[in-house]
Amino acid sequence: MKIVAVRAWLENLPLTKPYTIAYHTTSHATIVFLEVELANGMVGLGAASPFEEVVGETPAQTFANLQSAEVLELLKGKDIRHFQQLIKTADQLFPHLPGTLAAIDLALHDAFCKWLGISVLDFYGQQQEPLLTSVTIGIKSIPEMLADAKDYYAQGFRILKIKTGIDVEADIETVARLQETFAGKINIRVDANQGYDLAALQRFLTATEHLDLELIEQPLAAGEEKSLCSLPAAARRKLVADESLLDAGTAIQLAQHPQPFGVFNIKLMKCGGIMGARRIATVAAAAGIELFWGCNDESIASIAAALQIAYACNNTRYLDLDGSFDLSRDLVTGGFTVNDGYLYPLSQPGLGLHRLG
Repeated sequence: MKIVAVRAWLENLPLTKPYTIAYHTTSHATIVFLEVELANGMVGLGAASPFEEVVGETPAQTFANLQSAEVLELLKGKDIRHFQQLIKTADQLFPHLPGTLAAIDLALHDAFCKWLGISVLDFYGQQQEPLLTSVTIGIKSIPEMLADAKDYYAQGFRILKIKTGIDVEADIETVARLQETFAGKINIRVDANQGYDLAALQRFLTATEHLDLELIEQPLAAGEEKSLCSLPAAARRKLVADESLLDAGTAIQLAQHPQPFGVFNIKLMKCGGIMGARRIATVAAAAGIELFWGCNDESIASIAAALQIAYACNNTRYLDLDGSFDLSRDLVTGGFTVNDGYLYPLSQPGLGLHRLG
């Protein structure tokens, strides 16, 4: 079945409310969409929203790449059965541009599995039962954080990810107040987004040891991973690599002993889509490292893809796939459902997406 048309466009989607992390405040998501149409009329949809501060690619660059003659030549007229080779060629054409690659990867996966009549998850094989996702609260005052936490709890969510990394003493007080307020009814993860130095991290670990935090994500700046190896192994098992982990190459480096992180945060927008994610997952499985699946502010289209491939990996333990929840609008529906914090992929061909309008 041949690809007969390729279409890309860019959307600026406001968030329902702005949020702040250790080095950035955002109020909207810029998302690039890619459609790949087959000769039988079926359409595969991909989406990308790369974060420049982490991967060095902007959504504007992604959009320009997807409109280029190189992408049209790569895809138009090609047989969808060769989709994996097309993705490999795209990786060679656009090295170190994971947003561009992710949009192509997702659109081709969606189109191919629609043509087969099965979901992407069924194509790779489900290895996980549905898991709870965390929901994220940005850096703000303690009363505001507590109000947000109570709102999420009322919606059925039981895992909160708290953004930290600007003021370690305030961070300690925040998580203590959350534990006090919810009295063990929720699990708490924190994400410092590279905001601590080693001394601040050690202070945070000591002060919160009794609070039984589930995970601590990217406490130090990328490039400072060796400093983490001075921590006890038990502490490192709770540390999650995010900005330090981009692709299978960095995964191999981080898998060497002593391992600075016990968990890898895979984001399709960092690694270039499903095929790149599976390569990281293979490295992690061989090294005994657990998987945490994260996201940027993203469309349901790419969140659905991350969810399906997460459930196809046997070392997946954690989900943080809330990136579409705060969009004021999206261009698609479907993909998955949410019930009391659990994410359930739709059992429909491809990624299970339905284009609006």
